[in-house]
Amino acid sequence: MENRRQARKKTGYFTRPSEHRSPQKDRKGSSARRDDTVRLSKGSPAEIRLNRYIANSGVCSRREADDLIGKGLISVNGKIITSLGTKVSRGDDVRLKGKRLSAERKVYILMNKPKGYVTTVKDPHADHTVIELLGNECPERVYPVGRLDKETTGVLLLTNDGELTGKLTHPKYERKKIYHVSLDKAVSKEDMYKLAEGIELDGEVVVSDSVAYSDPPDKSKICLELHSGQNRVVRRLFESLGYKVKNLDRVYFAGLTKKNVPRGRWRYLSEKEISMLKRGLF
Repeated sequence: MENRRQARKKTGYFTRPSEHRSPQKDRKGSSARRDDTVRLSKGSPAEIRLNRYIANSGVCSRREADDLIGKGLISVNGKIITSLGTKVSRGDDVRLKGKRLSAERKVYILMNKPKGYVTTVKDPHADHTVIELLGNECPERVYPVGRLDKETTGVLLLTNDGELTGKLTHPKYERKKIYHVSLDKAVSKEDMYKLAEGIELDGEVVVSDSVAYSDPPDKSKICLELHSGQNRVVRRLFESLGYKVKNLDRVYFAGLTKKNVPRGRWRYLSEKEISMLKRGLF
């Protein structure tokens, strides 16, 4: 341990110890039940599984769609469906709690979130939501992927692709996030080691993959990389060490950066970016 710390001191870079890294988990195929009860559309070559149709509608991920089906909240052509293997076609009438779902065009938006906006679609208690920044230029219903709190700025993805949202937010996929943090005072080297080696929050040890002084002469400015999806995790990490976060900016999320996107503005992702996100190449 001492030798590792000495090596880190030479570089000014505090990396996550290899023994703490979470191993990549292999994706296991689900054991969804075969549909042996009802055939909803005869002979259609465009049939897809019901959970995928629901995810495509932007309501939720496939995993969450399975839960909705299992709870009997989905109907197809007027019949409640509980079989996970059911297939439907585009012409079928699919409803969630009586409200019809449609597989609308998928859109993917990168926003450079400003302060003062909450990452929800609607909030009666909020002055502003990030959806307001889209104006009338995006007719599709999109939703923020994950959360940035009201005073946090930076990279935010919005989409109506429920399946991709599930992959980007589920802990097992470990999507990388990088933050620039400005604090009320200089961060000691000892506390930098603590961040790199892990701090317990809500019964979970949150380990930073890397942490470094972003401007070495000013040790109150930190660059932090981590995968944890806990709520307000960056602020809570530093608060647990006795620091107050003055400014928090997410500069990287799952391969996306805010380059060439001014604060408060947004753009559609390119086909290449969408493909890389879906393939998990970031």
